[in-house]
Amino acid sequence: MAFGKPGIEVDSAFTRPDPRGLSFENTFGGATSFLRRSYTKALRGVDLAVTGVPFDQATSHRPGTRLGPRALREASSLQPCYPPYGWGFDPLTEFDIVDYGDLAFDFARIQDFPEALRAHIATILGAGAGTLVLGGDHYITLPILRAYAAKFGPLSVIQFDAHSDLWPDDDPARIDHGTMMYKAVREGLVAPETSVQVGIRTECADYLGLSVIDAFEVHDIGPKAVAAKLREIVGRTPCYLSFDIDALDPAFAPGTGTPVWNGLTPNQVAVILRQLSGINMKGGDVVEVSPGYDPTGVTAIMGAHVGMELICLYCRGLQEKGGA
Repeated sequence: MAFGKPGIEVDSAFTRPDPRGLSFENTFGGATSFLRRSYTKALRGVDLAVTGVPFDQATSHRPGTRLGPRALREASSLQPCYPPYGWGFDPLTEFDIVDYGDLAFDFARIQDFPEALRAHIATILGAGAGTLVLGGDHYITLPILRAYAAKFGPLSVIQFDAHSDLWPDDDPARIDHGTMMYKAVREGLVAPETSVQVGIRTECADYLGLSVIDAFEVHDIGPKAVAAKLREIVGRTPCYLSFDIDALDPAFAPGTGTPVWNGLTPNQVAVILRQLSGINMKGGDVVEVSPGYDPTGVTAIMGAHVGMELICLYCRGLQEKGGA
């Protein structure tokens, strides 16, 4: 069976002979890995591993993000038959990107979850690959940052979100998606002076030194100016990009647990992410997709496109370092 010809591929997540290359499998069938990448636990030579974390026991309102990774993979099936528009390169062909599958954990032993996730990400990083994580609620970013900080030191974080996730919480036993950034800063995982939260539109008493570009400012100054501010603040420091889907207005992404009006538009997000090309991105995530609240599937489609843009940002950085 020859690959590269429309209509003759099937289950390419398991059958493709090479992790690189576009996919011409029928979009409506087959095994739904993210962007039809190879499912594998072999990390040798891998540039970027996509992994799912189907966890939502830390949510404060509507649950359902445990089904997010599956929905994001399914929604991504339309994208890998052509290079990402406007980037000028094809990361799916030029880099080894795989789907590492989901984190295995016991849903009934929530207390064990943070360490299980930290170790999972540390394994991938230890093999020399970066990660794109499909959530899951936003708590998952905290254990991920623990693994990243152990390798890179405190990171700059670009967080797209309606909420700051900075609710005070000094109880190490609590697992709460609204406190993950508070704990990340307090633990020294994040460099506040070079970190930014974008799209915020809920109250926060103390941003702990993080810069904020709230939704009103995004609407006022426009996405290119926002990207310029982000680049100025973050510079070339090692950076992690976390995208909570509720950064988008619920008109565009209703399938999430804590929707807030006056959010960002897809155009604003697309322009900002594209304008960040060249940042020193070490990894990222797309979280809080809860497909049960969106019968149209548009929320997962938005998340899958954000995921592709994060892959492009990560791989652009590899290109600039001569890693292609």
